[in-house]
Amino acid sequence: MKKIYFASDQHFGAPTPELSLPREKKFVAWLDEVKEDAEAIFLLGDLFDFWFEYKKVVPKGFVRILGKLAEIRDSGIPIYFFVGNHDLWMSDYFETELNIPVYHDNKEFTFNGKTFLIGHGDGKGPGDKGYKRMKKVFTNPFSKWLFRWLHPDVGVSLAQYLSVKNKLISGAEDVTFLGEENEWLILYAKRKLETKHYNYFVFGHRHLPMIHPVGENSEYVNLGDWIGYFTYGVFDGEKFELKKFEK
Repeated sequence: MKKIYFASDQHFGAPTPELSLPREKKFVAWLDEVKEDAEAIFLLGDLFDFWFEYKKVVPKGFVRILGKLAEIRDSGIPIYFFVGNHDLWMSDYFETELNIPVYHDNKEFTFNGKTFLIGHGDGKGPGDKGYKRMKKVFTNPFSKWLFRWLHPDVGVSLAQYLSVKNKLISGAEDVTFLGEENEWLILYAKRKLETKHYNYFVFGHRHLPMIHPVGENSEYVNLGDWIGYFTYGVFDGEKFELKKFEK
């Protein structure tokens, strides 16, 4: 079989469009490379540092990324997109313009007899109750309706500012393994295994690339990011590997 590729947490647009541009070009180069033998491509959220879809408007920029995704999808290669916590207000733009399905929660897939549970990873597992409450507010239809009343020049600028100010692009908290008992996504994967077996749990969000065993013939994978690591996942039909794009 051909290969299944996975990438997450590009955060394009941050901290500024100018500083983001080299990373965008690097990601386009990666897409050009993997399209040669890709069976499918999975993007696991936070492709953009902020994204909001008004009824007739989407954020300015990202034409290289969107154009390349359209090209690859038009060539017949499936692309699957999972919203992250920074682009959770994505609606139907990818589906209608790019023919790319958008998922707002985890989804199961099977490739060559191997079972996968795939998602962004935010809000899963124990803890982080503050974020979970905030996510409920942000995804509430009334909250989205209120935000839509802001002029895009105001709303997008404000959201981009807050998005950068309220997170560390590549902070120390994201580069230290917290231990098996404190990694929420590892705990989440182990809990899921109590009711159903998966060979791979593939997530983003954590920004720390890792493959960690969570059970018999079962592994938790975090894809890292395209800020400091430039890592991605690849499944060749037999095994899952994390690789770094060096170009």
